[in-house]
Amino acid sequence: MATNEPEHEHRDVEEAGANEDEDTGAQVAPIVRLEEVAVTTGEEDEDAVLDLKSKLYRFDKEANQWKERGAGTVKLLKHKSTGKIRLVMRQSKTLKICANHFVKQGMSVQEHVGNEKSCVWHARDFADGELKDELFCIRFASIENCKAFMQKFNEVAESEVEKEESKDASDTAGLLEKLTVEETKTEEKPVEKEKTEVEAEEKKKDEPEKADEEKKTEEASPST
Repeated sequence: MATNEPEHEHRDVEEAGANEDEDTGAQVAPIVRLEEVAVTTGEEDEDAVLDLKSKLYRFDKEANQWKERGAGTVKLLKHKSTGKIRLVMRQSKTLKICANHFVKQGMSVQEHVGNEKSCVWHARDFADGELKDELFCIRFASIENCKAFMQKFNEVAESEVEKEESKDASDTAGLLEKLTVEETKTEEKPVEKEKTEVEAEEKKKDEPEKADEEKKTEEASPST
């Protein structure tokens, strides 16, 4: 004899499941309350003058080969107050710093031999927390991006040379002006000294004459 009990039990299970999914409207407060934390990158006081996707390599002298530093965005950042420009590159996922150094006078970037999308340069880098002499190679997705990077990098390095020359010229002018003032003061001192000596000599000469006149006056006066 057929029974409807399994079907009845199945219907009870479905109804129980439906009741569990119903929204009771109750609100549960979180056990731990998370607050927003401001994240700083150290780039807040700088403006990006260049921002390009790329992949960076450094030359390992011991292994005598290129080793990848990471893929991400390379930036040339100009400080709002000092005007100094540095190169910074971070890995796209971890944001770990791959390169971090100032672009200074005497630096230059050149096309990597045999690859128009890559270029190389030397730098004193601080990405690992200490200054190291590094030979970098960077590769871009297009020749245009590579040329844009090279052009901007070299422009910055040349502008640093002009700034240094201008500073040297200003310092030299300041030294010359200081020397001129000191020479003028030195020339004035002997004149004052000479004038004082002449006045002293004249005073000495006047003293005997004055004494003679006083003596003659006394002699000419009638005795009492």
